[in-house]
Amino acid sequence: MPAEWEPHEATWLGWPHNKNDWPGKFQTIPWVYGEICRRIAQGEMVRIIVNSKVHETSARRILNKVGVDPEKIQFFRIPTDRGWTRDFGPMFIRSEADIAINEFGFTGWAKYPNHKKDRTVSAKAARALKLRSFKPMIGKSAFVLEGGAIDVNGRGTLMTTEECLLDQETQVRNPGLGKPETEHLLKEQLGVSNIIWLGNGIAGDDTHGHVDDLARFVNETTIVLCREDIASDVNYRPLRENRERLEDARLEDGSKPEIVDLPMPEPLAFDGIRLPASYANFYIANAAVLVPTFNDPNDRKALGILSELITDRPVIGIHAVDLVWGFGTIHCLTQQQPARESP
Repeated sequence: MPAEWEPHEATWLGWPHNKNDWPGKFQTIPWVYGEICRRIAQGEMVRIIVNSKVHETSARRILNKVGVDPEKIQFFRIPTDRGWTRDFGPMFIRSEADIAINEFGFTGWAKYPNHKKDRTVSAKAARALKLRSFKPMIGKSAFVLEGGAIDVNGRGTLMTTEECLLDQETQVRNPGLGKPETEHLLKEQLGVSNIIWLGNGIAGDDTHGHVDDLARFVNETTIVLCREDIASDVNYRPLRENRERLEDARLEDGSKPEIVDLPMPEPLAFDGIRLPASYANFYIANAAVLVPTFNDPNDRKALGILSELITDRPVIGIHAVDLVWGFGTIHCLTQQQPARESP
């Protein structure tokens, strides 16, 4: 699996339609998507999943108003339940100098029953693109893996959390599957040789521990890790524990990763519910790094840190106060399709 900063052929997104994901705030969400698409389209194709011709027409109207080049947009009419493409969309790998798709299982984060359409998206995308696809299995059942649960450096190391992939009580992805079996499948299916296990994710994350709200690779040897300095905050202890884990971790060549602290915004809630606001949910597109911002004093600090670490493309903030009401932001919405290697 290539690293996210490697060249993309395209980025995939599912155009929003499920108003239950943003109750009371849905009206603003398509416009946020429009701005995300505008930025991504400056450097690559944007492949948008829509439910119908009417859904596509609505998306085209917004994309046209915000100034997206229509030549950089492709629509795929594939019905979905929700719009979180990172987790149910096609997960691309390199296979014999070409691109293929891993059709991992998807069970609505082992929480939401409305996922039957979402779980068919990867297979339909593979057929539409005429790409080889693989179906990782555990006996007769699909190996369940969401894209937000993992992050890779493209050289053999994968980072994930025990709370998400090893949980056998709360949101169980693969019943009965232990750490050795999980590691074997990840290595076999994603071409990695080394796995860094973190502990728990951040508060408010209803995926139960996705790593893309917590810690991310920004290059082959550097990891940004969220840090909370207020001792009374619920995130304080798990983030400190994850730093201790990373300090003991090794990369695929045996070296230690460089760890850079990424601040947390002030706790953000809506309707009395804690939201998973995190600067770690950024997306590295060809033309820019898109970072969620929250009208917070730490917005500028986070953008500055990422700008110092990722210097080959601009780092741009995207207002995400409304977006995070859906319990996810920019990385959760997007999935990169790597460029094909030259023959």
